[in-house]
Amino acid sequence: MKQENTSKTAQLTYKRRSQSAEIWRRFKKSKTAIIGLIMLSVLVLLAIFADVITPYDAEKSDAANRLQLPSWEHLFGTDELGRDIFTRIAMGTRISLLVGIVSVTVSAVGGIILGSLAGYYGGKVDTLIMRFVDIWMAIPSLLLNITIVAVLGVGLQNVMIAIGISSIPGYCRTIRASIKSSDFIEASKACGASDLYLIATHIIPNSLAPLIVQATLRMGASILVCASMSFMGLGVVPPTPEWGAMLSTGRSFLRDYPHLCTFPGAAIMYTVLAMNLLGDGVRDALDPKLKN
Repeated sequence: MKQENTSKTAQLTYKRRSQSAEIWRRFKKSKTAIIGLIMLSVLVLLAIFADVITPYDAEKSDAANRLQLPSWEHLFGTDELGRDIFTRIAMGTRISLLVGIVSVTVSAVGGIILGSLAGYYGGKVDTLIMRFVDIWMAIPSLLLNITIVAVLGVGLQNVMIAIGISSIPGYCRTIRASIKSSDFIEASKACGASDLYLIATHIIPNSLAPLIVQATLRMGASILVCASMSFMGLGVVPPTPEWGAMLSTGRSFLRDYPHLCTFPGAAIMYTVLAMNLLGDGVRDALDPKLKN
């Protein structure tokens, strides 16, 4: 009996390794996905070693060096308060990646809970949840974000919560659709499996592929929304370095000192592009219809 259990465990482990190897093989075939992964790796390294690669303080003003053009001393120049722009962009990378991770986590958890309940129980529960989600999606996301921040207050934490809440309907509909199209649920019920066991061990794991793809693509959008909120003065509070806030303060000097907006804008574009390229690669690797 023990040998049979050991053999089954070994077979499951080998199968999982084979699936992982196949997913990685398909991922490597996409040049855009590899480019996105490299670009994201650069961002992660920049966020980790931001304190090491630059000698300047991201929040300390230096009136003697204000509005300097890019040079060897200040690679991206300085802003209206004399702060090194490259340092502020490097520190802002941490904030942007944090926003993407936290907001996607909040929205994914909320979407998984609502989508699992709607898809599993169906009937009145499904109708009630999905009609609520329809109303939720009818509200423009930017307006919903502004409303939530206005209620909770301005700040990075509240912006991440707002972005996460506004993105829940997408995940909810994704996991509900994957449950509705699955026949193994009825078979598991017939075997006597409990509701919680089914949701935790079958429904959620079998819905991970589309959720991972959506989460990867949504991270770029979340970073862009956070920059938009900060640009409007509803996001990160100065002097904390954040790309959207840097764009907002730099627009007053755009005519004479365009570098104040050029480099933060390029950082936002670079990050969103990296996330989108990586998301496309993950989608192609996880979609069984594209394995050939």
